[in-house]
Order: sequence, then C-alpha cells, then structure tokens
Amino acid sequence: MLATVVACILLAFLFGAGARALRLPALIGYIAAGIVLGPYTPGFVADRGLVAAMAEVGVALLLFSVGLHFRPADLLAVWRVAVPGAVMQIALATTLGAAVGGSLLGLTFGASLAFGLALAISSTVVATKVLEERGRLGSEAGRIALGWLVMQDLVVVFALVLLPAIAGAGPEAGQGEGALRWQLAKAGLALAAFVVVMALFGRRALPWMLVRVARGGSRELFTLAVLAVALGVAFVASALFGVSFALGAFFAGVVLGESDVGHQAAAEATPLQRIFAAIFFVSVGMLLDPMAVVQQPLASVAAVLAVLLAIAGGTLGLLLLLRVHPRVAVTVAGALGQIGEFSFLLVEVSVQQGVLPDTVRGPVLVAAVATILLTPLLLRGMEALAPRLARSPRLALWCGEQRPRIALSPQAASLDGHAVVVGTGRVGSVVLHALRRHGLPVLAVDEDRAAAERLSAAGLPVVWGDATRPEVLHAAALERARLLVVALPGAVEARAVLALARAANPAIHVVVRTHSDEEAVILEAEEGVGLVMMGEREVALGMAEYAMRRLGVPPGAAQRTAQALRARRAEEPGEG
Repeated sequence: MLATVVACILLAFLFGAGARALRLPALIGYIAAGIVLGPYTPGFVADRGLVAAMAEVGVALLLFSVGLHFRPADLLAVWRVAVPGAVMQIALATTLGAAVGGSLLGLTFGASLAFGLALAISSTVVATKVLEERGRLGSEAGRIALGWLVMQDLVVVFALVLLPAIAGAGPEAGQGEGALRWQLAKAGLALAAFVVVMALFGRRALPWMLVRVARGGSRELFTLAVLAVALGVAFVASALFGVSFALGAFFAGVVLGESDVGHQAAAEATPLQRIFAAIFFVSVGMLLDPMAVVQQPLASVAAVLAVLLAIAGGTLGLLLLLRVHPRVAVTVAGALGQIGEFSFLLVEVSVQQGVLPDTVRGPVLVAAVATILLTPLLLRGMEALAPRLARSPRLALWCGEQRPRIALSPQAASLDGHAVVVGTGRVGSVVLHALRRHGLPVLAVDEDRAAAERLSAAGLPVVWGDATRPEVLHAAALERARLLVVALPGAVEARAVLALARAANPAIHVVVRTHSDEEAVILEAEEGVGLVMMGEREVALGMAEYAMRRLGVPPGAAQRTAQALRARRAEEPGEG
C-alpha cells in the first residue's frame, strides 16, 4: 500500500510538472504517470484495487467541489442561452458520438449513447483556465460559458443516477422493457427520498455543525469536519439510498455551498480534492492499454472529430442561433471545444456498471488529450473568425434584434466601488468604523467566525473565511472594489492576499500593514500598493513628533522631520 501511494503521488508530480513545463494541462501528465504504473508497461505495477479506491474518493471530492461552487444564480443569469443551448449541444454531440461508437466500435444502442455522452461534456478545468488566462472569465463570454458548464455538470449528475439503473435492466442484462422501467423508477424514487432528506435535515444540520466547529477556532478540526461531511454523506447516500457515492458528495457540496460557511469549506477541501483528483487520473492511465489505442486508429480520429464538430462547431452554431453576438459566441465555443475529467468519469462508471466495454477507453483518452492540446489553437482560430461573422449583414441584424441579457448576481450587483478590509482586529476595526462613519461602502473579510458574526449582526457586509484563498476573496467582489485594506498581522498572509488581489483586479488601490522595514520595502515595490504602514515605526514617529512639538519645535518642522525619518526607514533597518 505504501509503495503504491508513494509511486502514485511521486510520478503524478513528476509527469504533471513535465506537462506544465511543456505548457500542457497537468492532467495529461497524471494520465501518463498511470500508464507507467499500469500493467501494460514494464516495471513496477501499482495495486489496482487500492488506486481504484483512492480514485473513488477523488471522484467524490471532485463532485463535492462542483456542488460547493454550484450556484443556481449563475445558471439563472444566463438561462435563456445556457439551458437550451447546452441541452441541444449535448444532444448533438451524444448523437454524433453514438454514431461513432455504433459504426466503428460495434457498440449496442445503450452503450453507444453512453459513449456519445462521454464525448459531449467539456472539461470544466480546461475551459475555465483558458478563459481566465485571457481575462475573459468575468466577461459576457465567461458568464455564458460558466452557465453552459453548469448545465453539463447537471447532465453528468443525472447520468450517474441512470447508469446503475440501465445496467441492472434492459436487453444487455437479459431483462425486458418492464424491468428497465422498474429500475429507472426505483432509482428515481431513491434519489427523490435522498433529496428530501438533504433538503429537510441536511440543509440545516450540516451548516449548523460546521458553524459550531468554526467557533471553536481550530482550523484542523474544521478541515476534518468538511472532509467528514463530504465522505460521510456520500457513504450514507450509497449505503441507505442506493445513490452513487459521488452523487451523495455532490449534494453535500450543494447544501454547504448555500450557507455562509461554503467559501471556507471550498477553500479547505480544495487541496485534498486536487490530490485525490490527480490519483483518479492516474487510475485512468493505469487502465489504458497503449496497444489497444494503436489498434483503433480510425475510432480515435473519429472521436476527436466528433468532439470538435459537435462541441466546438455545435456550440458556435447554437449560440449564433440564440442571437449571441459573434464575438462572444466564438470565445465560448473555442473555450468549450474539448473533453476531460467528466468524460473519464462517465466512461469509468459505465465500464464498472457493465454498460461499456474496456475497449472504449482508448478512443476517449485520445479524444481528450488531442482536443485539450488543440484548445489554444482552436480558440485562436475561432477568434480570427469573429470579424468575418460580424461583417455579415444578415447575422448582424439577427444578433442585434435580441441580445442575451446577462444579469449580475444579487450579491455582486450590490457591491460596486467599495472598500474591502481584510482583517478586523485592532487595526482593521478602526478602518471599518472610520469608513462607515462617512457612509462609504465597505465589506469586511475575517477568518474569525465570532468576529464575523458580530460584524454581520451590526449590519456590516461580511465574508467569513481565509482571505489567502481565492474562493473567499472572490466572494468579496474584489474585481469591482476601489480599495483594498490589508490589516492582517502576518507578512506572508498579506503578500498572498496581494497576489490574489492583483490577479482579480489589477487596478485596485491597496493599503497594507507590515511589521518590519524590510517587508515594507518589498511591499512598496509591488505595483498598485499606495500606502504601506509599519505599526511600530508609525507609533515611534507619532511619539517623536509629539515630543518635538512639546519641546518647542514648530509643527511644520516637526512634521517634515517625521516624514524624513519615515522615508529613511529602509536605509537604517537595524536602528530601533
């Protein structure tokens, strides 16, 4: 067991780092590590059963993370485009993929649909990363793409419910149509019962428990509590309701995501989720026989073309049909034109349930790797096509008649041009009171649960959580803030917040607190930092200025002396 765990993590790191060095997604490196550890290549062979168990935990934590970040408001904001568009795109891609599976792989009708669905779901990781790197994630194209991805995620969740039922009935299982209907009805009833229990009890009990743990002040216990909720609910869902392990974790994430502890829960779960997700991709690589891929070249090429035509081309055509401007449509289509983690998940679950044979892994893996590699070129080509589409009079008239109305979420819409104060202790609380006294819009961020609750009770907008995590700062609408006040006592934490703030809003003005002259010099060199305050130095200068004035130095001269000493602090770091 120890050798397997160490080998998975070590090779995942090495191959993942190599993939990133080649400007490729890390998941390609993880799959390559799995191929090396698998039984189809010479050398050490990892314990497949142990890796499969860890991979199942990785899938559960992946869907738990999806549930934590799922917001109905994100989908409602673009539902006129995302809902019908994503449904039609999935139907188109599934149909084309099913044709490939039936004609080139000899799959049955049900298996062909499962294979086609695996070629219809874009990679959330790759799509959001591409949009983020181009600064489009917060734009109209980014909002439509996120809504589209949410719809695809919901389809995956629904498929995870249906696959066990389909596997337990139907012609492939030697049963008739009546048995299939009974299995689907039973699966639907079990899911409905689980949803009711989560809505009535889990929605209140789980956040209540995490709030009590958070008030205790132990970060370790809170992290363990988040993990216990994710895996505990998943296990109960599987054992008592017959719902898949991964689906139970998804609903646990949805319940916590609606509460005010959701942002910090996501921040705590993310590192562990990333580790186990990497092991999941390693397990995918272990199950791949490279010779099987070589023996299916036509099916692999056809799968790649099906993804490009049905997802990228289909998405572009559907967006234009839905009267989205060509400039926006090409960006969304180019970002979504690949498959990834959820395609692997669907294939593995289908193989485990006996819906798909092992031979489909090769074409799906080739399609995923090829389309991920082609994503930057595809997006560049799509964006080059935008001016030609925009010059079409008929298309311009069609898109100009009704543009999609993209509404901001209620929380983000109420925060604009505000100040964000990170840390509400002795320093931050004074800044908060000063800004509120003048009626200025301000939002506080603090990881002290009790302090956050007190501020909230006083009517102040508060985000509870660790500000060094991007999920927490994102909740503070930092991209539209005018000022960031970093009143954290730790220099490392302050610099981490500055890095996240610069990525979210390069134009934001920053005031930061520090405890050393050396750190002050480094922080002042950061772009956008307007004022760096070193506590002890400011206390000393205040006392010095008061002493000079009491001893007869004119106020103006005393201020100039204090200012000169403030400017020289970097030249005399050793003086007290």
